[in-house]
Amino acid sequence: MAEKRRTMQPDQQIFPKTLVTVTSSLFKSWAPLALTANTRAHSQIVTQGKLMKAFFCFIFALAIGTAPAFAINVTAPANGAIVSSPFSLVASTSTCGSKAAVSMGYSVDHGATTIVATSFSAMVQAATGPHVLHIKCWGKGTNSTVLLNITVAPATSPTVATPTFVPNAGEYATATSVLLSSATVGATIYYTTNGSAPSTASAIYSSAIPISSTTVVEAVAIAAGYTNSGLARADYVIQPPTGGPVVPPNATAASNLQTLSTWRFYHDTGTPGTSVGETGLVSTPSQSGNARQFATSYTDTGGELYGLSYANDSTAMNFLFDGWVWIDAGSSIANLEMDSNQAMANGVTVAYVFQCSGYSKVWEYGAAGKWVHSSQACDPSEWETDTWHHVQIEYSRDNSGNVTYQSVWLDGTQQVINATVPSSFSAKWAPGAVQTQIQVDGIGAVGSSTVYLDNLTIDRW
Repeated sequence: MAEKRRTMQPDQQIFPKTLVTVTSSLFKSWAPLALTANTRAHSQIVTQGKLMKAFFCFIFALAIGTAPAFAINVTAPANGAIVSSPFSLVASTSTCGSKAAVSMGYSVDHGATTIVATSFSAMVQAATGPHVLHIKCWGKGTNSTVLLNITVAPATSPTVATPTFVPNAGEYATATSVLLSSATVGATIYYTTNGSAPSTASAIYSSAIPISSTTVVEAVAIAAGYTNSGLARADYVIQPPTGGPVVPPNATAASNLQTLSTWRFYHDTGTPGTSVGETGLVSTPSQSGNARQFATSYTDTGGELYGLSYANDSTAMNFLFDGWVWIDAGSSIANLEMDSNQAMANGVTVAYVFQCSGYSKVWEYGAAGKWVHSSQACDPSEWETDTWHHVQIEYSRDNSGNVTYQSVWLDGTQQVINATVPSSFSAKWAPGAVQTQIQVDGIGAVGSSTVYLDNLTIDRW
C-alpha cells in the first residue's frame, strides 16, 4: 500500500504558537546578524532559505533543552528574606524541565553544592550579610536552578537574667542584709549603694550586703557570650518603729548574741515525749547575714531548749529582750518561749520566763514555777511564716526576786502585761551569771520545726 503523505496547509504550524511567536521575534533581531556572518563565510553556497531552516532548528533545540525554573517549589525562605544563621531551607520538585526529577541540591553563593532528595528540609549555615541561594534540580539529561536573594542578620546573644534581691525592697524597722542572685549560671553581679549606675568598675557581689540605713541598691549581671542584664534596683528604708520600749542611755547592750558560739541545747525534761535539736549560723534567711537556726524534731509534744550564757551582772534590775524571729513554713510549734535568767549577788536565780502559747492562745509568763495566762492574745501557729517578726519583751525585778512583766511588742504593736509575780529559785549558779534561752515545743505525736533568730540584743540596766 502506498504511503499516504500529509499535506501541510499554509496556515498549519510545525511548532506551538507560543514558540513560533518567540522565534519570530528572535528572528527579526538575530537573523540579519546571522545572515551577514554566514554570508561572509559562505557567500557562494548558502541561501536565505537554508539559513532560515537552520535557525529554526536551533531555536527549537534551545526551547526543548531549557528546564522551567518554576518546577522547583521553595517553601522557605522567601526571596528577599532576612534570616538568622542557621536558617531553614525547604524545597521540593517532581520534575526538572520536562523530565522526572531524580535529585536536588543547594549552595550558598558559589560554594559547594549539597545534594539532597527531591523533597527536603535543611538547616543552612551562612555568614552575616547578603547571599544568593542556589536551589537546583537534576533530571535525565537536564538540570535547573532557582536563585533567591537572602540576607543573614547578625547573631543576637542571649541576655543575662536580671539580678534579684532578698529580702524585697521595702521599709524595715532595723538593719538588714541583702542577698543578690542571677538565674544565669556563672554570671558576675556588679552593684552600687551610692545611687550611681553599676558597671564593671563597681563592686563585685560576693556576700550579703549589710544595710543599716536607708539605701538604694542597684545591680547588673554580666557573663561572657551574653548581653548584659537589665538594671535591677531596690530601695531599702530603715525606719525604726515610732512606738516601742525606751532604753535609757546608761543601759548595757549585749548585741548580736545569736552569733556567739557557746549556745547549748538539750531536751527539756519538763515536757513529755522526746526532742532532738540542732543549731548553727546561716546567711539565708537573715537580716544581719548571720542568723541562728534552731532545727527541732520531736515526739509527743517534746520541747527542745537552746541556751546561752553571755554576761556577768548581778546588779541589773531591768531587761529588754529584743530580737527578730522567723518560722519556716510547715513547722509544728505549740509554744515559743523566750527567756532570761540572772543570778543575784546572794546566789538566788531570777527567771524571766515568757512564751507565746498555742494551747492557751495568749502570752504566758512564769510565776513560782507555773505558767500564768495573760489577757494578751498570741498563738505561734498564727504568725505569718517565712517572714521576720520583731519581738521585744520588757521585764524587771526587785531585790526579793519578784519579776514584773511590763509589756511585749510584736511587730511594733504593744501588748501590756503589767503583772508582778514571784519568780526566783535556788539554782546554785555563780552570782552574776546572765543567760538567755529559746525553747521550741512541738505539737502532736511527731513533727519538726525550724526557727531562726537574728539581731538579738538584750539591754540591761
